[in-house]
Amino acid sequence: MEPVRSLHDLLDLQDVDAHIDRLIEQRQNLPELVDYRAAHEAALRVGADRDATAARLRETELAIDKTSGELEITQVKAGAEEMRLYAGGLSARDADYLRREVELLKGKVSGMEEEVLELMESREEIDTDLTRLDAELAVETSHKSELEAGIRESWRLIDAEIAVKEHRKIEIIPLVDEDLIDLYEGLRESRDGRVVGALENGVCGACHLILSAAEENEARRQNPPRCIHCRAILVP
Repeated sequence: MEPVRSLHDLLDLQDVDAHIDRLIEQRQNLPELVDYRAAHEAALRVGADRDATAARLRETELAIDKTSGELEITQVKAGAEEMRLYAGGLSARDADYLRREVELLKGKVSGMEEEVLELMESREEIDTDLTRLDAELAVETSHKSELEAGIRESWRLIDAEIAVKEHRKIEIIPLVDEDLIDLYEGLRESRDGRVVGALENGVCGACHLILSAAEENEARRQNPPRCIHCRAILVP
């Protein structure tokens, strides 16, 4: 294979690789990804608040059921004890004891009734909060889904462009000497930026430094030509 032709093809390969690298970086750093992460975190935060509120609602409803059940039992007992008191036939001592017992039971009933009312008011407030959080979660989830759809479409377009460049790369590689490919890949792994540069008017196309006539001759004598400043592969 003609060395100069191989070097020119290597320069084309670098341009394709650079384009692929830019596309991959673009794919990884879409502006929408920042918004998506924020939307995801917001949805998690609202979802956690929603779940905690739902748990509070369940606890409150259980407390209402428990207190209402105890209230009903206490009401029945207070009514039965009061009937015994009014039925008569008790000694003065027993009647006085039973009267105090009925008053105590009625006090418990009053306290339980207040507790049930407070729990019901709390349940109404919690239920309102849960409805609000459900709506917020729906909004955040919808926003996240819209962003995700946009990101997937952007990725699809970028991936299609990468596929075109990858196909072009497959076409170029057989045109370049294998030793040059190995050297090129090694330089790409160890260095950032361009590792192949056109040599035009004594200027390295990779580092853009000027080579003196003697330096240019020295560079050209190497196989392949290498810049004495940056060690990039030079394409005369």
